[in-house]
Amino acid sequence: STMRERKTTDPLHSTDPLHSSTDLSEGKEKLRLKQEVGLISGVSLIAGTMIGSGIFMSPEWVLHHMGNPASSLLIWAACGLLAVFGALSYAELGTIIKESGGEYIYILRIFGSFPAFLFAYTSVILVRPAGLAAVCLSFAEYAIAPFYPGCSSPQVAVKCAAAACILILTIINCLNVRLATSVMNIFTAAKLLALLVIVVGGLVLLANGQTQSFQNGFQGTTAGIGAVGVAFYQGLWSYDGWNNLNYVTEELKKPEVTLPRAVMIAIPLVTCLYLLVNVSYLAAMTPSELLSSGAVAVTWGDKVLGSWAWLISLSVALSTFGSSNGTFFSGGRVCYIAAREGHMPDILSMAHVRCLTPSPALLFTSAMSLIMIISGSFTSIVNFFSFMAWLFYGMTISGLLYLKIKKPELPRSYKVPIVIPIIVLMAAVYLVLAPIIDQPQIEILYIVLFIFSGIILYFPLVHFKCHPRFLQRVTLHLQLLLEVAPTTRDAN
Repeated sequence: STMRERKTTDPLHSTDPLHSSTDLSEGKEKLRLKQEVGLISGVSLIAGTMIGSGIFMSPEWVLHHMGNPASSLLIWAACGLLAVFGALSYAELGTIIKESGGEYIYILRIFGSFPAFLFAYTSVILVRPAGLAAVCLSFAEYAIAPFYPGCSSPQVAVKCAAAACILILTIINCLNVRLATSVMNIFTAAKLLALLVIVVGGLVLLANGQTQSFQNGFQGTTAGIGAVGVAFYQGLWSYDGWNNLNYVTEELKKPEVTLPRAVMIAIPLVTCLYLLVNVSYLAAMTPSELLSSGAVAVTWGDKVLGSWAWLISLSVALSTFGSSNGTFFSGGRVCYIAAREGHMPDILSMAHVRCLTPSPALLFTSAMSLIMIISGSFTSIVNFFSFMAWLFYGMTISGLLYLKIKKPELPRSYKVPIVIPIIVLMAAVYLVLAPIIDQPQIEILYIVLFIFSGIILYFPLVHFKCHPRFLQRVTLHLQLLLEVAPTTRDAN
């Protein structure tokens, strides 16, 4: 069938949890994705995806919503702490449910098929492609800016550059997992070097006495819960990617060790860099200058680096390309795992017979992102992306709390103190409800309606398995064309 039936026992309810054979019932040997992601690549995947365009663009918006430098720095620190707490909670989930797919597989194993389908439907069709398109558009803006000095770049050129970026990423990720992780490692090193340049520049400015922005730092702090929630959205956009390693658990070497270690290295490192970079921005600019800047990092470069300011534009382009690669790498896995569990067409669950990459899922993600790029810009995507993300993060964390309380006997190599997921769940509830209560927007209603529109597809296609016969032939032809075959999950 084109939407495969699950052949496995639910590992959370089996007599031998997480060690049962997954799909060897037919006695056939199937393909597996390679375990190519080690500790360094894991750290690069987390840090490389987190450090995108956000730290170069979001500081002005956090400052705008909070009203002063000191409280904006507190927001950045709180966002980092929340990302660490969320990632540690996910690390325990990753050692209980050793399957790729992130939130999707956790919601499926804990809450069942229907909510997992709604997540997959929303993520695969809208959230992941839109997020990838937005980051690629940011890359394109910086990449082609030097060709149009003194004026804004034409939208056609920007969209063509963004589309080219997606196509290059598709080729890289379809060819080889090791090639994709090597690209992540190289670009992560480049963007860390760029952030270190900004940090060192800021420390030099502070040593020379440029501390005016920090005097009366808390004066004029915004107190509204909605404004604080939106400021968190803007800050957390820069931290997005803290959960990316959970999407590729089956491709990790020793996931029970690599997952917690990579989290504890990558996220505190990024948090410290973000705080120091924000201090550097405020040392070089007054709050009013920072608020009026269209691109904070470029303004900083003009003020501090002078004729070398072009290095910042290059660094942002490299940073956003690396972040796009990480987003694409993990986003394709959600589509692949959802198809493997019967929630997407069967062709998307297959892997290339030689490259051992989930190329159909990657091609589908690429196609959806290209449609998003052609259809328009994504200036407001941050708030709505964050709303949907934290809605599902909250559901996933509540699942962890359920397992800790109701199923403490499940084997796990890492345990997070229960207070940490409780804090993350409270933060998720606040981030979902605060903007609705304080500043309700009609777009949020559209998002909720889109999520629940999945009901129309779920019952005929998944629950009752009503599949048109011609789709079987389409699947077979695509399988031959793309040279792909069904895969099995890693059952270690």
